[in-house]
Amino acid sequence: MTARCVMVLGTTSGAGKSWLATALCRHYARQGLKVAAFKAQNMSNNARVVAGGEIGSAQYFQALAARAEPDVRMNPLLLKPEADTRSQVVLLGEVSQPLSDMPWRGRSLHVWPAIAQALDALRAENDVVVIEGAGSPAEINLMDSDIVNLRVARHADARCLLVTDIDRGGAFAHLYGTWALLPEADRARIDGFVLNRFRGDAGLLAPGPEQLQQLTGVPTVAVLPMWWQHGLPEEDGVYDSAPTLGTGVSSLAPGGARSALGRPGGGTGPLTVAVLACPRISNLDEFQPLRNLPGVCLVWARSPADCAGADWIVLPGSKATASDLAWMREQGLDRAVAAHAEAGRPVLGICGGLQMLGEALIDTHGIDGNAPGLGLLPLVTTFEPAKTVRRTEATLGDCNGSHPSPWAALSGLTVAGYEIHHGQTCLHPAMQAAGHSATEVLPGLAWMHPRGHILGLYLHGLFEDTRVLQALFGTGASGLDPVFEGLADFIDTHFQPGVLDRLIHPPASP
Repeated sequence: MTARCVMVLGTTSGAGKSWLATALCRHYARQGLKVAAFKAQNMSNNARVVAGGEIGSAQYFQALAARAEPDVRMNPLLLKPEADTRSQVVLLGEVSQPLSDMPWRGRSLHVWPAIAQALDALRAENDVVVIEGAGSPAEINLMDSDIVNLRVARHADARCLLVTDIDRGGAFAHLYGTWALLPEADRARIDGFVLNRFRGDAGLLAPGPEQLQQLTGVPTVAVLPMWWQHGLPEEDGVYDSAPTLGTGVSSLAPGGARSALGRPGGGTGPLTVAVLACPRISNLDEFQPLRNLPGVCLVWARSPADCAGADWIVLPGSKATASDLAWMREQGLDRAVAAHAEAGRPVLGICGGLQMLGEALIDTHGIDGNAPGLGLLPLVTTFEPAKTVRRTEATLGDCNGSHPSPWAALSGLTVAGYEIHHGQTCLHPAMQAAGHSATEVLPGLAWMHPRGHILGLYLHGLFEDTRVLQALFGTGASGLDPVFEGLADFIDTHFQPGVLDRLIHPPASP
């Protein structure tokens, strides 16, 4: 088979490409078609472990929406920013240091053959490939080295939708300007414009869509209303600066009592979770289940004031742990975390967050940087050139501390997740000899303060494990499949009839 290819392009980053591509994957999959997701190059520190290595989280979720097994070919090139001018390059799931060291503009010549081969293989195995572009296809300064937008569309002979975020303003100008800057042959690939995140009466848009079609020949095929609570994790960053109160099923344990991670002291009201939003935060999508749980208020914390009153603080993963630690100190967040821990309140560190909780970061290979840790756990982390990338299932040991532990309900629980880290962590030998200790609740992967209130672990995806949610909150989770169904229902409702089918069954030429 040779798959039909549908491509989602955007007028800007953040226009809604990933969201729409995910919805299209489920739309076509529930027609009984074999569907694959694809994005030639993704720049994101949100990644998932699949067979063969790691891919961007967006393509991981798109594969699940397509009812397909996530595959490194679905995102052959992943760029993981480590600084404003430097990224780690992951090709077909594995880190490539030569590509990471290569100037950006010279890289496309070397990676395009692998990208084209991956796309060709997916087309040969599927009925439909849903392709996501990156940024805008009209970035004329980058067209000569493009490997993710127009070059992919041409190679795949893709039919394209161009989506814009009308909530930002200037949507018609964005659509027209993008179309006008495309080469004439590529304009013909645009089958429809999509206005995303519209608020209000769609009738007020007239005569804009009609005038735009007169100028371009391209119809506006959908006006998608603003929809904040669709349940799909954000791909690129923390967009909701305001606290988010969960909207899913009840977060109370059976009998109405809050489970082990309730507010310290038995307080009432929502459980407030402050996740430190560091500049190089990674894998933030793993907190989406908390956003979906009612009775949980998720706060992205950028200042000590954001942590005030939090029931527990989470130090998330980081693609640049030493740099993010320096940022935390500049903001005074190190003192806020220390005060929270001193008061005996729960602190959780995940991957880079675990490394921050220790005494020191030691980097003799130039991987991440040397830095003193927060000193909340007697651990030391050394960075190694070899990167650990694997899915892991393990059974937690005794999570009870000398005081009532918020993590006690995890004792003896088998948990599943994934690891992506260069750091290797162990107990600090000198501190251990001096009597400072931590309980190793997962060998080589997780440590807990003797009092029981501070837990650090390398395992990502803790809150995506229904067993963990059941233990901590007394409830499971509905998972992402209802989210994918909701996305498909949404576009079925708001796209003009027949448009999505015509993308994969174009009318015969006269």
